[in-house]
Amino acid sequence: MAGVDDELGGWLRLLLTPGVGRDTARRLLATFGSAQAVFDASPAARAACVGPAQRDALGAEPDGWRAQCDAAAAWLASDGERRIVTLGDALYPAALLHTPDPPLLLFLHGRVERLARDALAIVGSRHPTPQGRDNARAFAAHFSRAGWCVVSGLAAGIDGAAHEGALDGDGGTIAVLGTGIDRIYPARHRTLTHRIAHDGLLVSEFPLGTPPLPPNFPQRNRVIAALARGTLVVEAALQSGSLITARLAAESGREVFAIPGSIHSPLSRGCHALIKQGAKLVETADDVLAEFGAPRPPAATTGATPAAGADPLLDALGHDPATLDALCARTGWSAAALAARLLELELDGHVQRLPGGLYQRRERA
Repeated sequence: MAGVDDELGGWLRLLLTPGVGRDTARRLLATFGSAQAVFDASPAARAACVGPAQRDALGAEPDGWRAQCDAAAAWLASDGERRIVTLGDALYPAALLHTPDPPLLLFLHGRVERLARDALAIVGSRHPTPQGRDNARAFAAHFSRAGWCVVSGLAAGIDGAAHEGALDGDGGTIAVLGTGIDRIYPARHRTLTHRIAHDGLLVSEFPLGTPPLPPNFPQRNRVIAALARGTLVVEAALQSGSLITARLAAESGREVFAIPGSIHSPLSRGCHALIKQGAKLVETADDVLAEFGAPRPPAATTGATPAAGADPLLDALGHDPATLDALCARTGWSAAALAARLLELELDGHVQRLPGGLYQRRERA
């Protein structure tokens, strides 16, 4: 076979055979012992394990299989930090192996040793508030400085911020993709993807070239949940893929954490729903680490937001978004004076201007 050896070619063929899902593939592997042995077996032997349609599909070469083998060989040869590991490989992560639905194989690019670290997942909205993005980045950096690897899905918003924060510490980050590992999605994360490939680890179970298809992202979420000892939801609406990840984590016996937010924010409702269902409410990254008996990392060297009382306007703003009119009523200041001071606080990174004429305080996690 061109490109890859027969055994890897067998795994890729099993992955691409139409009508043969992961459950059936695992049953075939348990019966015949290896991917190649599945295809070396007689049709009658395969018929004892699967139905007629699947038996016939296994007897025919899948469309695009040889091209996928050639692409895999070229992908592996182009960088020494690239690997394809299968269910039978010693490098296959044990955390995934012992789940009900492990991927047949994983495409890996980067530092494979990240898979051996204790990990925490951080997930959330693709359209977070500025405070939510800050929280994701700060929590991830804190976990990473404590030696924990941060797992997320490389999506826009909370995921991207979590990966960025985690790259600031020794724990690093794992990005689980909903596309082929050779595709960058979203495109805005091109630089971040390259950073993760160099200092973290990219993971995908999908064949090379797989585009961002909607059904793939819930599949990706189960891998995120399985790789981590706990999942933290930073911001999420009630109808959110992040809640799927949290549910999968809970069903697998992992811890679920959620950061509460304003009762007026739609992006707090998913977190509040999780807390009502038993997720642990957390206010600091150390709240999460304490659940695992982990030591606190060294203090960060970044500056802190002024404490309450340090600025009367921040005190008046509180922790929920507010309009200029509301702040005028609370402070007695003129609109002009307020606008000038809000601009100063915004430039200093302490206040964020939101759509609809709202202002929100920004704080470090």
